[in-house]
Amino acid sequence: MKILITGVAGFIGFHLSRYLLKKKFDVFGIDNLNDYYDIDLKSCRLKILKDEKLRFKKIDISNKAHVDKIFLKENPSHVIHLAAQAGVRFSIDNPFNYINSNIVGFQNIIENCRKYNINHFIYASSSSVYGLNKKIPFSENHITDSPANLYGATKKSNELVAFSYSNLYSLPTTGLRFFTVYGPWGRPDMAYFKFTKNIIEQNPIEVYGYGNMYRDFTYIDDVVYVIGKLINILPKNNGDNKNRSIPAEIYNIGNNKPEHLENFIKIIEDTTKLKAIKNYLPMQMGDIIKTFANINKIYKKIDYIPKINISTGLPMFIDWYKSFYK
Repeated sequence: MKILITGVAGFIGFHLSRYLLKKKFDVFGIDNLNDYYDIDLKSCRLKILKDEKLRFKKIDISNKAHVDKIFLKENPSHVIHLAAQAGVRFSIDNPFNYINSNIVGFQNIIENCRKYNINHFIYASSSSVYGLNKKIPFSENHITDSPANLYGATKKSNELVAFSYSNLYSLPTTGLRFFTVYGPWGRPDMAYFKFTKNIIEQNPIEVYGYGNMYRDFTYIDDVVYVIGKLINILPKNNGDNKNRSIPAEIYNIGNNKPEHLENFIKIIEDTTKLKAIKNYLPMQMGDIIKTFANINKIYKKIDYIPKINISTGLPMFIDWYKSFYK
């Protein structure tokens, strides 16, 4: 089994690659190492992976010729596609970054998966696809045609393209709707990272929605566990066609427990023994009040039960943060 991981220097890509390398999988990684957030953090992740024998190539997935060459040379058996332009708020001012990476780049990857008869294509979707959906908790069978932002719209586009490829070419595809993944080596653009940094430095934190927001936080180890289990579990979903199987699946990957933003901040305060200076602000454009994952489907598939809640996970992140940033 040869696994190609895109976005390998990213948060999830880094942790997943370490997990698979330790299990002696043949892993090849690609990443464009862009400067959306601290490039030094990405470089540190990548150095660790290379020390653990990762084979790596720096490429941009929106460049079709470069993607074609990678597939021709490596001929992977499995592809785990994690590369994407992330961030809800960044998409408001930088829409073409999302079109190039999340739509053009996704198409370049999945077309090569078809061309090279990949055994299983696993890709990152997002809880953002639920958008303006009012049903709680979010379930995979809910209608997701009202994205609240461009990021969510690109992820929904990925799901539709993946299903069409499964239907047309019997390409096995599995989409994972991640719910606010956090943990050591996390992304500096995420709220938990910004809160920790600013509270430690005694700078004000921006609390949107006047603090009345809820998020379903998922610890990185739980995410890696799920992906590791799903690699060899091919999707079996009939879709809307009852006459034949269409090998496409979608799973929520969350903690199944929305946390109030104020409680989240309090855990950081208690762990750091510092008081947050809060600047309360209204909801930002494109944001939603609450995310809440129904995880019954992934539980039935692999007996997935989240092991780490924020009371345990946040202090582990803070310990890493203090160590990494001295």
